[in-house]
Amino acid sequence: MRALLPRSAPSAQGVPARSIGVLLDRLEARSVELHSLMVVRHGHVVAEGWWAPYSAGRPHLLYSLTKSFTAVAVGLAVSDGLLALDDRVVDVLPDHVPAGLSGPGRRITVHHLLSMTAGHGIDSLGPAWELEPGDLVKGFLRVAFTEAEGTRHTYDNATTGVLARMVERVTGRGLPELLDDRVFRPMGIDHAEWDRVGSGAAFGFHGLHLTTEAVAAFGELLRRGGVWDGRQLVPREWIELATSKHIDTWPAEDEPPDPDSVAGYGYQFWMSRHGYRGYGNLSQMCIVVPSHDLVVAMTCGGDPSRDMPGALWDVLLPALDGEGGDAEDDEILAERLQRLSLPVVPGAAGPARSAVARIDASAQDSALPGATTVAVEPVDGGWHVQLGPSIKVAVGHGDWRESAPLGRPIVATGAWQGDTFVADLYVITSPHRVRLVVDAGTATVTWNAVPLTTPDLELHLRSPLMTRPDVS
Repeated sequence: MRALLPRSAPSAQGVPARSIGVLLDRLEARSVELHSLMVVRHGHVVAEGWWAPYSAGRPHLLYSLTKSFTAVAVGLAVSDGLLALDDRVVDVLPDHVPAGLSGPGRRITVHHLLSMTAGHGIDSLGPAWELEPGDLVKGFLRVAFTEAEGTRHTYDNATTGVLARMVERVTGRGLPELLDDRVFRPMGIDHAEWDRVGSGAAFGFHGLHLTTEAVAAFGELLRRGGVWDGRQLVPREWIELATSKHIDTWPAEDEPPDPDSVAGYGYQFWMSRHGYRGYGNLSQMCIVVPSHDLVVAMTCGGDPSRDMPGALWDVLLPALDGEGGDAEDDEILAERLQRLSLPVVPGAAGPARSAVARIDASAQDSALPGATTVAVEPVDGGWHVQLGPSIKVAVGHGDWRESAPLGRPIVATGAWQGDTFVADLYVITSPHRVRLVVDAGTATVTWNAVPLTTPDLELHLRSPLMTRPDVS
C-alpha cells in the first residue's frame, strides 16, 4: 500500500521521542487497549505503531468518527450549490415527511442536523427505527421534539443519517461514491469500506472502515485547509466552519465533567481544549491541533478512554519544540513501536484432543444463540473451531491465525488452561473480539464490548458488510 504521508524522525520535527514513550506508558498504565497510534507533525509521520494482531494495512471500524467524513460530504454539496445550511429536511426529502408533521419537525434545517440541535432530548436513532424500520428520515421526524431547535446540543445519531440521505438526494450519488470520487481517490485512499443497512445505503453516522494512516491523512487534509497535493479538495471555508464551535456541550448525567467533553460541538466535530477531534465509540479518534501542526490518529478497543485527548495535552504538547530529542531516543522509540502486541491467550497447546459443547447463551453479551454447537479440533500448532454450521475459525497457539469463514477476516489465538479451552477471536477490522470458553460440554462466546449494531457474530463476518439488514 502506497504511503499517504512522508516519514520523519521525531526529533527532526520537534517531537522528543521520550514524550511519546511517556504517552504510551501512561495509556498502558491506565489499561487503554490501543490498536494503533500515529503521530503527525508538520505533515510528517513521526511515530506509528500497531498492536498485533492489528496491522498497518488493515482498515479498522471508525464508529462515529464516520460522522466527520459525512460532514465533509455535506460541505461538498454546499460548495457545489446543491445544498444550503438553511435548507429544510421537509423540502429536500418531501417523500419522507410523515403525514400531519407538526411545526418543529418542519423547521429542522441542515444547520440543526450538523450541530445536533434538532430539538430531540434523546438520541432518536433507536426510537426512529422502531417507528419506521424502512425509513429513518420519517422515523426521525416522528420522534417528539422536546427542545426548541437550535438551542441545545443532544448527541443524536439519526441527524447524521438524515444528512447522508439529503446529500445523496441533491447529488444523485451514494455517500461512499461521492467521498471516493472527491476525497479518497484524490488522496490516494483506495480501501474505504462501509457497513450498510438493509437498503444497501451506508449508515452515514457509523460504519466507515479506514486504515490508521488514512485517518491521519484525513486529519492532515483538515489541518491544511482542504488542500492535498496542490488541489483544493474541500473548501477551506467549509473546514473552518465545520471545525468551529456552534453549540455548547454538556457531560452525561452519570459522568464527571471533562474539560474536552464540554468544549463544544461544531458540524460533526467535537471541540477540544486544543483544536478539535472526530471521535468514535471505543475511542477511535482523529485529533487535529492546528496551532501546533499536530495530528494524532488512533484506533482502540475495550472501554472508552477518558484519558485522550487529555494525555496529549499533559504529556505531548508541553514537550513540542523543547529539548531532549536526539537520534538515540528516536531509535529506542522506533524499536518499541515495532514490538507492540496485545497478549495471546496463555496456556498449553495440549492435550491434543477434540472437544464438543453447546453454547450457553444466558452468559452476558453472548455473540451467538444458545444451543449452538461448538467443536474444537487440534491441527498442527493450533486448532480449528467450528461455531454452528457456518463459522469455521483457525486458532493459533502462542500466535494468531487468520481465516475468513464468511468472507471477512477473523484472527484468533487460544490455549488449553487445564481442562478448559480458551480462545480470543478478533473481528480484526473492528474494535471487537469474542472470548470462547469451552468446559465440560458447555461453551460461552462473549463480546469484549458488544458492537453497537448487533451482537450477532455471524453478521460481522459476512461480506459485504451489512450488520442491520432489518432497517433502511
